[in-house]
Amino acid sequence: MIEYAEIGITTNFSFLRGGSHPQDYVHQASELRLSAIGIADHNTLAGIVRAHSELENPEIRHRPKLLIGARIVFIDGTPDILVYPRDRAAYGRLCQLLTRGKLGDGTEKGECLLKFSDLLEFAEGQLLVLALPHRFEAAAVVDILERLKHGGADGIWLAASLLYRGDDRRRLAQLHRLSLSAQVPLIATNEVLYHHPARRPLQDVLTCIREKTTIEAIGTRLEANAERHLKDASEMARLFRDFPGAMAETMRFASRINFSLDQLKYQYPDEPVPPGKTAQRHLEDLTWAGVEKYFPGGASEKLEATLRKELALIEELKYAHYFLTVHDIVHYARSQGILCQGRGSAANSAVCYVLGVTSVDPTKVDLLFERFISKERLEPPDIDVDFEHSRREEVMQYVYRRYGRHRAAVIATVIHYRPRSAIRDVGKALGLTEDVTAALADTVWGSWGDGLSEMQVKQAGFDPHNAMVVRAVDLATELVEFPRHLSQHVGGYVLTQDRLDTYVPIGNAAMADRTFIEWDKDDVDALHMMKVDVLALGMLTCIRKCFDLIALHKGRRYELADIKSEDDDEVYQMLQRGESLGVFQVESRAQMNMLPRLRPRTFYDLVIEVAIVRPGPIQGDMVHPYLKRRKMDPEKIEYPYPKGGNKDELRNVLHKTLGVPLFQEQAMRIAIEAAKFTPEEANGLRRSMATFRNLGTIGKFGDKMVGNMIARGYEAAFAKSCFDQIKGFGSYGFPESHAASFAQLVYISSWLKYHHPDAFCCGLLNSQPMGFYAPAQIVGDARKNGVEVRGVDVSYSFAQNTLEAGSGKYCAVRLGFRQIDGFSWKDADEERLKRHQASLRDAASTSPFRDASVVELFPQARFTSPYGGGEEAAMPSTEDARLDDWAERIIAARNRRSFTSLEDFARDTALPKRALILLADADAFRSLGLDRREALWAVRRLPDDVPLPLFEAATAREQPDENAKPLPLMPLPEQVVADYQTIRLSLKGHPMQFLRSMFAGERVVPCRDICHRHDRLSVRCAGVVLVRQRPGSAKGVVFMTLEDETGIANIVVWPKVMEKYRKEVMGARLILIEGYIQSSPEEVTHLVAQRMFDRSHDLLGLASDALRKEPAPIGPGPAEPLNDDRRDHPENPAQKIRHPRNVRVLPPSRDFH
Repeated sequence: MIEYAEIGITTNFSFLRGGSHPQDYVHQASELRLSAIGIADHNTLAGIVRAHSELENPEIRHRPKLLIGARIVFIDGTPDILVYPRDRAAYGRLCQLLTRGKLGDGTEKGECLLKFSDLLEFAEGQLLVLALPHRFEAAAVVDILERLKHGGADGIWLAASLLYRGDDRRRLAQLHRLSLSAQVPLIATNEVLYHHPARRPLQDVLTCIREKTTIEAIGTRLEANAERHLKDASEMARLFRDFPGAMAETMRFASRINFSLDQLKYQYPDEPVPPGKTAQRHLEDLTWAGVEKYFPGGASEKLEATLRKELALIEELKYAHYFLTVHDIVHYARSQGILCQGRGSAANSAVCYVLGVTSVDPTKVDLLFERFISKERLEPPDIDVDFEHSRREEVMQYVYRRYGRHRAAVIATVIHYRPRSAIRDVGKALGLTEDVTAALADTVWGSWGDGLSEMQVKQAGFDPHNAMVVRAVDLATELVEFPRHLSQHVGGYVLTQDRLDTYVPIGNAAMADRTFIEWDKDDVDALHMMKVDVLALGMLTCIRKCFDLIALHKGRRYELADIKSEDDDEVYQMLQRGESLGVFQVESRAQMNMLPRLRPRTFYDLVIEVAIVRPGPIQGDMVHPYLKRRKMDPEKIEYPYPKGGNKDELRNVLHKTLGVPLFQEQAMRIAIEAAKFTPEEANGLRRSMATFRNLGTIGKFGDKMVGNMIARGYEAAFAKSCFDQIKGFGSYGFPESHAASFAQLVYISSWLKYHHPDAFCCGLLNSQPMGFYAPAQIVGDARKNGVEVRGVDVSYSFAQNTLEAGSGKYCAVRLGFRQIDGFSWKDADEERLKRHQASLRDAASTSPFRDASVVELFPQARFTSPYGGGEEAAMPSTEDARLDDWAERIIAARNRRSFTSLEDFARDTALPKRALILLADADAFRSLGLDRREALWAVRRLPDDVPLPLFEAATAREQPDENAKPLPLMPLPEQVVADYQTIRLSLKGHPMQFLRSMFAGERVVPCRDICHRHDRLSVRCAGVVLVRQRPGSAKGVVFMTLEDETGIANIVVWPKVMEKYRKEVMGARLILIEGYIQSSPEEVTHLVAQRMFDRSHDLLGLASDALRKEPAPIGPGPAEPLNDDRRDHPENPAQKIRHPRNVRVLPPSRDFH
């Protein structure tokens, strides 16, 4: 039997080169019964873990040996060399070689700059294969081979491959002679670019994308045929029949490699502990100290037993150092005044609570510690900690400093092709015009399943049967989920005891002072490496800023723990009304609609509120049964049980959720209790929840779980709904502990919104961008709740939005210079970070790595602030620093003296002309007696350069007195439009109020009236599109939020209507919707769309004289029957001009999917 090992495989992790996933090669090699496959991607090891993991797939019957290597591409002209490590030590040297190329001076993210001399330095233990280009000089090749022989490598080969260009026999003979003269064996390879010939067209497109050209223009840079695929042994033997030794050499090569990723024995770093203590003892001491802090009256027997059980398991699994790391990071953040809170499965741990890592009180929520750590699973714990998003970088830099860059790095995120980017890149490669690709891309929302529908192609204006369009759509669909490049994870760190760059290559990130490894979260999990997640959460930034404002203006300092979730019925009543704009996790339209139905009255109700609007409960049809049971007498609630079996079998599992499973933990326990899964099977089910979306592994559990439950006497509908729910968790589901962590922030943000709407509004504005709603809606909601909001003004505003003395119950919010689009200002948090990083760089040695041993032992000795106490200390202090901070220059000038005129202002601040124009356009000179138009006129009269005082008087005499000429007042509609164009909101009015008379003639009702119309009544409504949302759990339904001068309206767009009016749904800024009312007993009202009309062009008239003209008819007119099925009128002006979104009247909507 002929045997063959393919050593020259390029996967799609050689970005824009390889045409197949690593997993594809594993399956194809198994089908072809190859003895071994060698993956050698270009200067990277990014795809090897996926191939390694796929070999464990039970569907793989024949398991080829996996050879792990890299194709080193040099910058000095040296031909490519395939490098395969023989053992663990050589693998570490390969990682270090790649790290050198990725971390060198001047190396940008994604680059790997290596010279031949670098390879020689790390050649020990490597098997090297020289891969020559089509044309080469024999003398130069012999010189390279001789240098390699003296470089310490364990073996050297010369690659022999067929190029299928007509001269292969001559080329192979030349390579054979070269190998004999250099005494280097020839080894066969097909230089594989894709696993199957069918992938050749896609690989051609990838080449065009990489070369930034089209199929028509690329010429000979494409492969000549579809032969660069994985071939079986007999085919390769036929091709190399004249050189059988090259075939045999592949097996000798594979046999010399003894390395597998299973040999990576990960060791977590040892944490420094006080003298005479072990890490476990130190953790136990910190734990019991935490008990005294959080439970001054002493821990209950139940809590004490829980803590002892957890500590014993932590000791058994040797995780004490990991807990100490997280405690240290959290302690550092709090010492710097940075809010933080742990979440996820870690919230199941009582130890995490008393260490101050999480906020879920173990005495109030039933914890499932096994969901976090289990010795049966033998998986490392995973603690996620959220930090303020504006100050998270300080914490990340602390981690680098604490462990050194040779032992700590952020994990990667693989950026995949999504439908929009795929159709754009494929379209360019095929030579389609930008207009064509943009039109096709604009019909895509989120993932598109199997491809673009014919309706979408038609709506883009193309023939769905056109061969080129069909080709583009098919190739783009194939390209979706291909890796495009690596980026850094949002905050997951890998830490190691020894050098991290002996496990995986490390590279520079795009951000300064950041480095990240080549493996992503799934790769790290597959290799059982422990990670610490230092995540960013915008709401924590908002809460901290609210607390600061309350302390400054109201004299009360709050911390997260001070706000108790049981204290305030009024807060819950606010939520029951669905008044949750800006509130963490419950501000989406779906959550706002759920709040009046669920009517939360307790903290645990908030836990359920967070979790229930998720794919798991929705796909499992659990939402309506749960809401129905909330209205029932608790004594009459029946819990599912097997026919003829124990009626209380699932009571303990489901009693808190009234017999309806809503959480991951419950799904797992049902599998154990009702389907009688073994702990190992339940663990496999849990793991499949996390991987379902990408791998589809959860399906294999379905038949067994449903079948077992039915066999034991459960109703088939209940069994199926339980498993459907589990599949939903695979998309995005919350464990109970995670929901409980988030519910804490739901209550705190709700409490702030109710009791301090002024500070809440200000904090939200200063934390943008975040959340569902734009500044205009945040300000509108605050004003509705009695908060006065004042405009940007050079005499009163600061960089950030601030609070001032108000005339009513609350402080007034003064808009800051940050609200002006394009205006230069600096965030105090960013300035603090820059100063912090500068201090670290000054203190660091010249070595790129800092040894962690220089860090002091006790944490309290480490936390001296590098930037002083308050916000003011973080502001730039030198003149140079203020030159590009226009806001700071205004504040500094205002501190010297008050402004009396625009001319005084311009002279005192020395702002550039552009800054003055932006301020005038934002109507920021009102305190100087100038409205927007007057200010713009006055600014344009100023000289471009600030005059010296000596020449000021002369200049004033020479300028004509144009102030004497009164300017006509700017009409209010133009004022409102100008506000939106400069500060993205208006305090003077709403664009819709100026179109109301026109829409009234078309029988369009205000948004406010939608809530007061009868169920099923047909109505028309029009408004500005605020939010578009297409959640994955909604089965294609789109939810839109419209706003006019009276309020908002919630729109439901069913899939068939969405397909018909896709262009309007996705493109309109101002839309008219015709449909019918759908209302519930809980007074939740929607407008179900039937017809939709893009009226964006009407906005253009607000800023011109067009408003005074008769509007052009579009959509249904007042004389038309309400349900007429015509869509567009021939004279629709929106079809004659470029879409008005390109002339920005309003900021774009916020779209979610």
